[in-house]
Amino acid sequence: MEWGLRSGAAVAAVVAVFGGYLVADAFDMIPGMLTTAEPWPEPAPFPTAPGAVEGPAPAALLSGLPADAPVPDSVEMQRLVSGLADDKRLGSRVGVMVADAATGEVLGSASPDKLMTPASTQKLFTGVASLASTPADTTLDTRAVLVDDDTVVLVGGGDMMLAAGHGDPDAVNGRAGLADLAQQVAAKLKVAGTTEVRVALDDTLFTGDQIAPTVASPDIAAGYIAPVSSLGINVGLLSDEYGDNGPRASDPGRYAAEAFAAALENEGLTTADAVVDETAPDDARVLGEVSSAPLAEVVGFAMQYSDNTITEVLGRLVAVEAGLPGSNDGATQAVIASAKRLGVDMTGARLRDCSGLGDGSYLSAQQLTDLLEVMVDPAHPELRSEAVGMPVAGLSGTLDSAHGRFTGDNEARGLARAKTGSLPKVRALAGTVVTADDRLLVFSILADAIPADRTVGATWIYDDFVGRLAAYGSAPAQDG
Repeated sequence: MEWGLRSGAAVAAVVAVFGGYLVADAFDMIPGMLTTAEPWPEPAPFPTAPGAVEGPAPAALLSGLPADAPVPDSVEMQRLVSGLADDKRLGSRVGVMVADAATGEVLGSASPDKLMTPASTQKLFTGVASLASTPADTTLDTRAVLVDDDTVVLVGGGDMMLAAGHGDPDAVNGRAGLADLAQQVAAKLKVAGTTEVRVALDDTLFTGDQIAPTVASPDIAAGYIAPVSSLGINVGLLSDEYGDNGPRASDPGRYAAEAFAAALENEGLTTADAVVDETAPDDARVLGEVSSAPLAEVVGFAMQYSDNTITEVLGRLVAVEAGLPGSNDGATQAVIASAKRLGVDMTGARLRDCSGLGDGSYLSAQQLTDLLEVMVDPAHPELRSEAVGMPVAGLSGTLDSAHGRFTGDNEARGLARAKTGSLPKVRALAGTVVTADDRLLVFSILADAIPADRTVGATWIYDDFVGRLAAYGSAPAQDG
């Protein structure tokens, strides 16, 4: 009985306390859910931002060339072409063709089918083959994988423009950095308690001669090309700055692997022994990966700077994509086959390398012009990046006025895009130009028997000719 009284008293006390709490809560004296305050007003409707309404249709800031722009008179064009081809300063072997880009109509030609040394205009074929075989946004990836618990294998994927340090996201040459790759690798290994590793190199993507046998020894010694490798730093150059020639690493892949080992040391790992060669198994654990600039930008770099090494790399990647060996022979076969698939008649064409640096390659003005027509054809948007990525007359790349090209009042300045070609006794130029009447033309010029003391002057003759094409329509064309 006493227990029941005590229990009742306890319950009463709890009720009293709880009731007091509710009262305090209701008057907002303590935190709680109850209140005697006026309720919050209903929220206003969510405002409709002016930017949320449908805007006007986008408008092009720059209009395209008018479809009805007048086509230059073929008689006038042929007169200009014949004047160029007959210029004795260019020697006895000259091939020229000018055509309308939209229709393919030949406006003027001289020895268009003569097979001649193309020099670096040959790079146009390699760039086209690359973009025709692989999506333009594809990257070349360099990986580091773990084998046997203590061996880090650096696996090349075709990027010879690695940075030894950290990559630059705004650069093409140096987009991916070995220091960034080393950071990724070290972070994973340290978590696993690994502090000492061996570094190995898997440089097996490409095969055969690292430099085409037809490249002259003096050109190799001068550094106009590096041995082709599946990875390299600064296109194999031993300097920190980029140039189209200069001292190169004799083994760019190993040079890059040694730089990677040093980067791992900087991250606090110990690397035992020297770099060794080892083929990584397909199922090896990936510790890190860095990626190049997109393929379209890599091709553009090769065109702008006429880089022989990168062009040779691109050719071998085309071969690998086609299921051929990643060799010089596989690359040249793949590039020719790609041009044929695009409708270019390659009868008689011969490629001894992919860059045009070596001896023995032959192409005609007709073949170059046909390729350019494909490049600018709206039916091939995958090739547009190369068509607009060629050097601009007087403004960029190998056609920059700093190289002595398209200077002064040349009418083609800023209106022509073209790929240059230069070898002893050889000068070549192939590209596009907009006339004064806003008509897009394609052109190619080859000369491979120029007197040795006149090759420099030949470039000025070419520039003047393209300037006259650009000026056509503003005044009657005149012979030079």
